[in-house]
Order: sequence, then structure tokens, then C-alpha cells
Amino acid sequence: MAENPKESGNILTNILSEIVESPLNLALVGLIAFLIYKIVKSRTHVPSFAPIEPALPKLKKRDFSVEELRKYDGTQEDGRVLVAVNGNVYDVTKGKRFYGPGGPYAAFGGKDASRGLATFQVSVKTEEYDDLSDLNSMEMDSVREWEAQFKGND
Repeated sequence: MAENPKESGNILTNILSEIVESPLNLALVGLIAFLIYKIVKSRTHVPSFAPIEPALPKLKKRDFSVEELRKYDGTQEDGRVLVAVNGNVYDVTKGKRFYGPGGPYAAFGGKDASRGLATFQVSVKTEEYDDLSDLNSMEMDSVREWEAQFKGND
């Protein structure tokens, strides 16, 4: 009784012959190899990011007038952005893409953002001191929540 070559060969030979004999299996192996290649290539590819700007030195804690604060809207040479919330000033330069020129919250850069954050209106313009006395309790709670968030990131 003669042995069948498939039975006498090792397992690897059997698997290879199954793949080669069926066009569907051959196509699936090719697809799997391509997907593995794409996965490995994507992990080794290092994305190019914009160069990281050097960190600015921390500002000393001090009081700002509305006019002094206005200078820190991200348009000056150093690019520093400050935002005031509930009477406190926070350096948000790390979030310049949000609060700096062209950002979605650029209206808050260099200004007191309390009223805008309380009323969820980015377009609120506050050119002078705003005592916030006309805000209701829910709006003041919102201001305090934002203030806590800024304190946590400062």
C-alpha cells in the first residue's frame, strides 16, 4: 500500500500545498500579508509635528488692569496669552491654539472671560471692568467651575 504524499509530509508542507492549490486561499494569504505590512509600517512611521515652541518663563503673580491684560492676547512678540476669570488671571499660552489669534476662543485672550463663560457666548465683548453682579446663581456657578478648571491647569 503506497502512502499518500500529503500524509507522509510534515504539517508545514501540507499547509503550503493547501494554500497554493486554492486560488481563494492564495488571495486571502496575500491580503493578510498586505494588512500586516500596513500595520507594521504605520507603527514605525513617526509623524512630523510642528516644532515645539520653547516654554515661556512663568509670570510673577501680580494685579493687571483691564488695559494691561489686553496686551496679552497672543499677538505680542512672545505670544503669551492670559485670560481672566472671576478676578483671577491665568496664563493659557499652552492652549494658544484655542485662546490665541485664530482660535475658537480668541475673543477671551487678553480679556476677562467670566461673562462669556457664564453665558456660553464667545462673542461677549468686555472692554472695561465687569463686576458680574447681574449674573444669576447658575451663571456664577458656571464661572466658578471654569475658574476651577483654569486653576487646575495653571
